[in-house]
Order: sequence, then structure tokens, then C-alpha cells
Amino acid sequence: MIELYQVIAIILGLIAILYSILQFRDGKMSLGMLLLWILIWVIVIIISLYPNDTNYLASYTGIGRGLDFVLILGILLSFYLIFKMYNKIENIEEELTDLIREIAIQNKKIGSEDDENVINESDIENPKK
Repeated sequence: MIELYQVIAIILGLIAILYSILQFRDGKMSLGMLLLWILIWVIVIIISLYPNDTNYLASYTGIGRGLDFVLILGILLSFYLIFKMYNKIENIEEELTDLIREIAIQNKKIGSEDDENVINESDIENPKK
């Protein structure tokens, strides 16, 4: 018999898969991340359908109970995703720094060209003969 938590997990997993596909279609997610998220949510659905099978996986890996196995797996996956986000943020910061430097160099060049074309007020009052 299916329990309430299983129904909730299945619905949540299906909604998350649909949301991931929509994010990919809108160009907000890469193909690799789409496949990763689909894999994660399919695993959540499978675990919710067959919760007793996690006991087998836990004993196979040397972990005491199935729930402990799922929690450890979730923590490891969370660390992986945090590491991936950290690397992405570092890359974005480097790209932003390079972009700001390039804009500053361009603005400096434009500013120096404008300075050469400015006529001083003293040149107007006392024109050179």
C-alpha cells in the first residue's frame, strides 16, 4: 500500500522534473545540469516507491539503515552541488572583473580623445596670433 509521504514524494519529483525541463527549454539550465536533476528526481521517486530497498543498499555499503544511506547520499550530493556553484561563482567573478577592466580601458580612451577636442576658455578670450 502506498503511504502519503510516497505520494507527496512522487508528485514533488514529477513537478521538479517538469520544472527542470522548462528551465532547460528556456535556456536557463545546461544539458548536463538537466540530466543531473532528472537523475536526482528519478532516484527520489524510486526510493519513495521502494523504501525497503534502501536497506539493501545500506547494508551493501556498510551503512546501518536505509534512511541513513539516503541521508548520507543527500548530504554528499549537496556538497557536490555547493562545490559546483562555488566554482561557477568564481568563474563569473573573474569574467566580471575582466569585463569591468575592459570597460574602464575603453572609457579612459574615449575620455582622453574628448580632452584633446575641448577648447579652453582662455584660448577663446586670447586667441593666438
